[in-house]
Amino acid sequence: MHDNQAKQDWVKLANPNARVERFEAFFGSHAFDPHRHDTYAIGRTVSGVHRFRYRGESKVCLAGETMIIHPDEQHDGCAGSDLGLRYRGIYIPPALAQEIMRGKPLPFFAASVTADSRIAKATDSLLSALDEPFDPLAEDDALQVFMTLMAELSGAPIDKAAAHFASAGLAREYMDDNLDQPITLDDLAACAGRDRWNLSQDFRTFFGTSPHRYLTLRRLDRVKQLALSGKALAEAAPEAGFFDQSHMSRHFKKAFGLSPSRWCNLRKA
Repeated sequence: MHDNQAKQDWVKLANPNARVERFEAFFGSHAFDPHRHDTYAIGRTVSGVHRFRYRGESKVCLAGETMIIHPDEQHDGCAGSDLGLRYRGIYIPPALAQEIMRGKPLPFFAASVTADSRIAKATDSLLSALDEPFDPLAEDDALQVFMTLMAELSGAPIDKAAAHFASAGLAREYMDDNLDQPITLDDLAACAGRDRWNLSQDFRTFFGTSPHRYLTLRRLDRVKQLALSGKALAEAAPEAGFFDQSHMSRHFKKAFGLSPSRWCNLRKA
């Protein structure tokens, strides 16, 4: 029975070019034996029940809940119901986390399993859209949001440097001038003369949102302009800087609450 069930198990890896490893998996019963990662292991149960042992206790992660395993902590895993276990996961190396933590101890999340809406929101971008390439600017933004929240919840928030308006302004101008080009946080830091994580915080302080969201909305504005000029959405999406029409449509609906095709039809009515 165990061998037959194992044949139904699968693991699907996301874009290998990202700085972090992301995946989705299904296990019908037994998932993995006790082991350790040298990274944070963050998981979201999609369906079924995730049962595991961690720090000497039996844990259960239900559908919609988030699991956070600290680096180098032993844990195992299995399906906790007849429905099996489907979940999404991401591994965040401590070295990458320390780029954001700036020398503070790694945050430890004692609960290990949570339905906290703040953590769900902070991990949504990391654990969604695995079929699409992970935009480097989106990845950096999501990592900063997650690690900043983890630090706050652990009682040791990250020290914030004094905000620098000129740097934030230079980053905004760079994005406005290069909507159709791939843009990373390193690109923005280089043009602004500011380290990447402080620059990201500067931008939020002075423009009310992250560099990635600002760039996405300006690209969507460009799609609207091109669509109104008669260009097909399939052509407008890459011209505005999106990977393809599907990538653009997902952001469009998330930003405006309706699909780009419906928006176009409404404008014609």
